[in-house]
Amino acid sequence: MSDPVHFDTPIISQLMTVEDAWIDYNDHLNMAYYNVLFDRASDTAIDILKLGEAYRQAEDKTLVTAEAHVTYLRELKAGAEVRASFRLLDADAKSLHIYQELFHSDGWLSATSESLLLHVDLTAARDTPRVVRFSEQVTGDIQTMLRYHRTLPRTKHIGKVIGIQRR
Repeated sequence: MSDPVHFDTPIISQLMTVEDAWIDYNDHLNMAYYNVLFDRASDTAIDILKLGEAYRQAEDKTLVTAEAHVTYLRELKAGAEVRASFRLLDADAKSLHIYQELFHSDGWLSATSESLLLHVDLTAARDTPRVVRFSEQVTGDIQTMLRYHRTLPRTKHIGKVIGIQRR
């Protein structure tokens, strides 16, 4: 059995820069690229759990996003430097519920993302990946991360529902 996972709580990404090509005609970061930043930032946590690219190549299994909810709080401009946090909210035998926050390097919150990731086996049929259980080792590492991340305070952005608020 390998050593247990080690990580900061929450996990914080490397500094990333908003690229000029990502800016839309409203002169701010296009909504699609918030997902790019969140995705790149989540690679750090996914690698800690040993479920990243090396796992995909060795096991022909991977994580895919089944659902995502992004909340845009403050716009980003070209050249902005950002970091994203990653925390595991919940997990079961085949999926992860994650929450991320995207912060400008000046410290203010730009956006949040809440996602459901599924563990899939790509060997069955390339056009219809099958959702499968995590291995025992990976499950242990996920539970360790979950135990630490559950100590973090819940923010008002977790579990937000989309809809028009009538007053």
